Amino acid sequence: MSETRHVAIAPTRAQPLPAGARITPHRHDDHQIVYAGRGVLTIDTDAGSWVAPTNRAIWIPAGTVHAHRAHGRSELHLVGLPARDNPLALDRPAVLGVGPLLRELILAYTRDPQDASPERERLRAVLLDQLSVSPRRPFHLPHPTDARLVALCAILRADPADGRTLAALGREVGASDRTLTRLFASDLGMSFPQWRTQLRLHHALLLLADDVPVTAVARRCGWASASAFIDVFRRAFGHTPGTHLR
Repeated sequence: MSETRHVAIAPTRAQPLPAGARITPHRHDDHQIVYAGRGVLTIDTDAGSWVAPTNRAIWIPAGTVHAHRAHGRSELHLVGLPARDNPLALDRPAVLGVGPLLRELILAYTRDPQDASPERERLRAVLLDQLSVSPRRPFHLPHPTDARLVALCAILRADPADGRTLAALGREVGASDRTLTRLFASDLGMSFPQWRTQLRLHHALLLLADDVPVTAVARRCGWASASAFIDVFRRAFGHTPGTHLR
């Protein structure tokens, strides 16, 4: 990702984003929390893509070049934190679980960023405290660097429902399934089935944000049935796709 803007102070604010809206690549000298109060946001960096539905937030460390995109009508909430404030001790982007209390804290803290009252300082202290115990959620789609993996992953990004085996895909990109298995582990830090499931869940969230019916999402993302999709989705996000749509 090419760096195009340097915005030294990470803003704290709330703003609506229409479907498809983009915030171009930029970086801050501060840390930032990105949260979707409504809709779904994707955050892209050189290292990979992260998805933020309404029960997830994205931690963006200071100095990380990143871009946002809204899927469905979204409500963006940004919390900027000075580089000295890192309650999670994270030096790379991460997906954080957002429970009811943390959600309300983020919404309240971004509602009036100009407020300098003692009450707001106390709110900030509780927000930092909740962030420090927020569970990490492994929902990250890393970008490959090996040319063979780049080609293979591009095929599946173009059609997440492509159900070919690793051996069959390997014949198309000129690598054996054994070589590709090793590359998935070393280059992406996960197995081929894990990466493909992450890709399909990533794509499913974007389709759901556009109000695509659950049965159509399951088909377009490569699940054999709606019930199989619902089961995987529930295990990944803690609720069903129907609940997510509502």
